Amino acid sequence: MKRNIKVEALQQIPLEQQEIEVVERKCIGHPDSLADGIAETISRALSRAYIEECGAVLHHNTDQGEIVAGESRPKYGGGKVIKPIYMLLDGRATKQFDGIDFPTDTIAIEAARDYLRKTLTNLNHDRDIIIDVRLGSGSTDLRDVFRPCQNTTPRANDTSFGVGHAPFSETETIIRELSDYIDGTLRARHPAIGQDIKIMGLRDGNTITLTLACAMVDRYCSGLPDYLENKEILKESAQIVAKKYTNRKVIVDVNTADDIDSGSVFLTVTGTSAEMGDDGSVGRGNRCNGLITPNRPMSMEATSGKNPINHIGKIYNILSTQMAQHCVREVDGIEEIYIRLLSQIGKPIDQPLVASIQVLLKPDHNLKGIGSDIESIIDQELSDITCLTEKIIRGEVRTF
Repeated sequence: MKRNIKVEALQQIPLEQQEIEVVERKCIGHPDSLADGIAETISRALSRAYIEECGAVLHHNTDQGEIVAGESRPKYGGGKVIKPIYMLLDGRATKQFDGIDFPTDTIAIEAARDYLRKTLTNLNHDRDIIIDVRLGSGSTDLRDVFRPCQNTTPRANDTSFGVGHAPFSETETIIRELSDYIDGTLRARHPAIGQDIKIMGLRDGNTITLTLACAMVDRYCSGLPDYLENKEILKESAQIVAKKYTNRKVIVDVNTADDIDSGSVFLTVTGTSAEMGDDGSVGRGNRCNGLITPNRPMSMEATSGKNPINHIGKIYNILSTQMAQHCVREVDGIEEIYIRLLSQIGKPIDQPLVASIQVLLKPDHNLKGIGSDIESIIDQELSDITCLTEKIIRGEVRTF
């Protein structure tokens, strides 16, 4: 069956030439990102358990988690959490199949605690967080659409869509790379820099302003001078990373709500604002490309926690992003590309109702010359769609 792939030239100003661009990332310790990370970790753990016991991933969706903030009393040298963070793990999971009982609640709690131990290294996990689990069973019709069949392409669980774009702009690239640098390198050298960081980027013409909100960890700051020194380290590091990817002017501001005169600063006990006043929900933060990009088309679907077999809200968002990146790598002449994949519930996931490809061409290129190359890539990626499931289960694909 020939797939409905539509490739059209896009008539608009390239993003890098537009006057205003806004990009955001909520880093790993932000309450919304914590909810996303835990939801995805539980989905992967359930998938592995299902495969081990019965050879296939069974129906589940764990994309409804909530974090309710606790209360804390930070102070230089080390404060304390006085009311624990509360986390609710909910969603749907297959608890029994073909005579096999699955301890889904236990799997979920173990996965959540393991993720939190790795992510929030300053949290007292025995005392400062409560984890509750309320996994139910899926509706009969969705389980029927999902049912595992050997050598059969899964059928879409919903009539929904996914979107992706490429390449990243300079501002998008800077924010992703800065986040990775902080998590992978900078924090190990400067542990006062907490995991809860929000990076907001504004490109106004040829000036990029990065506003960072960083939860500093109190036990690593002996006083206000230490706190201010770590702010400066973060500011300088952001400048260094940014200059690797742009020749534009870069301005960096850190913790702009601080009132130094009164001593009111963004100081935390654990490195996350979830300890005091900031709640989190799955799907309220980054899209599957790791960013929030209001200048680009976006899906509102939560990617994390949805099952990796047939949930369009997960698969089509990840796939469309990978398709866009693949096209930019392989096809010369693409300035920007936007991909939308639309499903119909119950239909094979490799046969979307439409794969809409919009291409903004570089000068001296035309769609007639590259359209068939793009269509070929899209067609091949759809043919190989089930390979994406294995990558997701192995944790090789970002979802937030």
